[in-house]
Formats: sequence, structure tokens, C-alpha cells
Amino acid sequence: MAPRFVVHEHHASHLHFDFRLEMDGVLRSWAVPKGPSLNPAEKRLAVLVEDHPLEYIDFEGVIPQGLAGAGPVLIWDTGTFELGERKEGRIVFSLKGKILQGEFALVKLKGRGRGNEWLLIKKRDGFASDTWKLEPHLTPARKAGLKERIPPCATS
Repeated sequence: MAPRFVVHEHHASHLHFDFRLEMDGVLRSWAVPKGPSLNPAEKRLAVLVEDHPLEYIDFEGVIPQGLAGAGPVLIWDTGTFELGERKEGRIVFSLKGKILQGEFALVKLKGRGRGNEWLLIKKRDGFASDTWKLEPHLTPARKAGLKERIPPCATS
């Protein structure tokens, strides 16, 4: 079975997107403040955060106040991916999601901040779009039906 990915739309203190790849038995996770893009000209900051358990791939709900990341978490996109090049500071992969399709790269920024800053970059391919916008793909209308839940990563 192909490894999976998920992108959570996370309405915490600030809206951001949690980009997660199933790798080495965990979900490698990056917080993407402006969200992913299908426009190759829009290189997105992606901050590497702690790995999450695989059970988190299906999580949707409202993280209760008092816990880290309190607020609604929705699955924004999900699917499988094929890993390409993987070496120190560079991961290339092809996504097969409902929204995100085609080849992407995560490239670690050197000599900045805490050393956990990466760029999420869409490669030019048949799925790239120079006019792509994130806003039409936001899911805030679904927030109302979410139940308060404690995510698997808070209990592990």
C-alpha cells in the first residue's frame, strides 16, 4: 500500500495548515502558515514540528481549550504519495490527493532561525497552476459540526 499524506486545516490561535507525510512509521509534520499552493512561484514556509502518530491521519474535531493547538482541525486534503529523492535537507515526492496533485519538494533552509524551517515548493508539471488560489478551498463552513475531541498525539 502506498504511504499516505494528510493536510489539516487548523484553526488554532492563527489559521495554518499541518502538512503530514507517512514516513518511518509516523506522520512527519510541518506547519505551513499560508497553506500549500499549486503555484510553483509560491514557495511556502513549512516549519518542521514533532512527529505525530499514524492514528492522527484521520483526526477531525475541536481540540479543547487548555491543550496545545486548541481549536478546530479539519481534514483539508488527503491521499497517497510516492517518495522520490530523500536526502539530508531535501525530500521530493508526488502527491495523489483530492486537491494537491503532482510533484512537490520540501527543502530545508540553512542558516535561519532554529533550523526547522523548510520550504514547500510545487514543481512545474501538469498539475501546476500559476493562477491557483487557496481561499476557494478553505473549509470553515464545516467547523460548526465538529465535536470536541482530544487528538491521539495528546494522549500518547
